Amino acid sequence: MGKEQILLGHGSGGKLSHNLIAEKILPFFTNAELAKLDDAAVVNIDGRRVAFSTDSYVVDPIFFPGGDIGKIAVCGTVNDLAMMGAKPLFLSSGIIIEEGFELDHLQKILTSMRQMAEEAGVDIVTGDTKVVPRGAVDKIFINTSGIGLVAQNISVSGHNARIGDQIIINGPIADHGITVMANREGLEMDVELRTDSAPLNHLVQKILDCAPEVHVLRDPTRGGVATTLNEIAIQSRVGIKIYEAELPVSPGVQSACEILGLDPLYIANEGKCLIFCAREKTGDIINLLKKQKYGAGARIIGEVLAESPGKVYMETLIGGQRIIDMLAGEQLPRIC
Repeated sequence: MGKEQILLGHGSGGKLSHNLIAEKILPFFTNAELAKLDDAAVVNIDGRRVAFSTDSYVVDPIFFPGGDIGKIAVCGTVNDLAMMGAKPLFLSSGIIIEEGFELDHLQKILTSMRQMAEEAGVDIVTGDTKVVPRGAVDKIFINTSGIGLVAQNISVSGHNARIGDQIIINGPIADHGITVMANREGLEMDVELRTDSAPLNHLVQKILDCAPEVHVLRDPTRGGVATTLNEIAIQSRVGIKIYEAELPVSPGVQSACEILGLDPLYIANEGKCLIFCAREKTGDIINLLKKQKYGAGARIIGEVLAESPGKVYMETLIGGQRIIDMLAGEQLPRIC
């Protein structure tokens, strides 16, 4: 047998990604904060709780309806900090560019990064740029890292889901992944598809002002809602039930999924947030979200149970139940 190799599916955000990180990468860097596998680390520096996150973006194509690689590079890291309850403050930008890349395209991407940083209220304060020979990288890759501050009264983590919590999402799922895939494949639809990429830090701050006792915040990016919920179920050792009738999917995305044979539960989002909170607070949060730019489509999609810890299942439209597992393969490679 040949030696083990990295597969494209290892970057999907699903089971292969999870196993690669847990079994092959984490053992080299073992520490308590990293082992949590949250969207960002929260470390104590002279009594201040500082959130720190990093992410790399290799999306193909680099431009798509409603956004580009620069937009998701800023929004993605801002959102990872926000999912820890942090107020994002500063970002870094590391860019690797292929020889021959059009300068106009670079300026368009940088304009998107500046606009998103301004909307999020963060500054890009440091960075690095490298140029490599043709073929050594596909057009342009971007890494962003970020830091922010977490208030002392905030404690959100994938480990904090509690039995009885209800699960809220702030709007329709799968918009980003389907938009990128349709654009990549040249799929023409009767309805417009657009990425949902957006900075969610101001929205999250309003949620935490309304309900500082929120238990879990998570943005379901690679691997989609299904994979993210499985990760939380495992981290918190709880069961999770979602309701098929309440899953918000736009008609255009649903049509595209049917054409491509894809399940929207496994498709990446770049402007969505899963919120786990006590039942008595969900009404207040829903009412708040519906008044916000990035929360108008909010609804309750599930709940946390004591049964079947580490598992996610769905209550179907006909009243049955089916297990919702992590994404198994490479459904949509290079989606962010």
